[in-house]
Amino acid sequence: QDHVCSLPKVPFRGAPCSDAAGTQVPYATVMKQVNSSLSGVLWDEVQKAPFYEYKDSVGQFHQVWFDDPHSISLKAAYVKSRGLRGIGMWNGNSLDYSREAVAEQQTQAMWQALTP
Repeated sequence: QDHVCSLPKVPFRGAPCSDAAGTQVPYATVMKQVNSSLSGVLWDEVQKAPFYEYKDSVGQFHQVWFDDPHSISLKAAYVKSRGLRGIGMWNGNSLDYSREAVAEQQTQAMWQALTP
């Protein structure tokens, strides 16, 4: 099917299909790679999250799911609307803290999205 990427079943803490089957990619890499991907940014309405697809140098198909300021802000707004105590994100140190103007803008937007 289009845009369906199956993870191999790798047992990890009792879950049959988990992050043990994939790898974490730093946000800086995602932001640089998404523009040259096969698909550009795609949006999953169920997960409320962006993803993209690419083929590596040997032709292997990959799918990368990530959060961006829009998806984070939706999650933060949900938390606020439900009166929950907070929200967190996975590895804020994976953002791009270089002095490049685009990187600074992307990183600032991610942190701002945590506050609805």
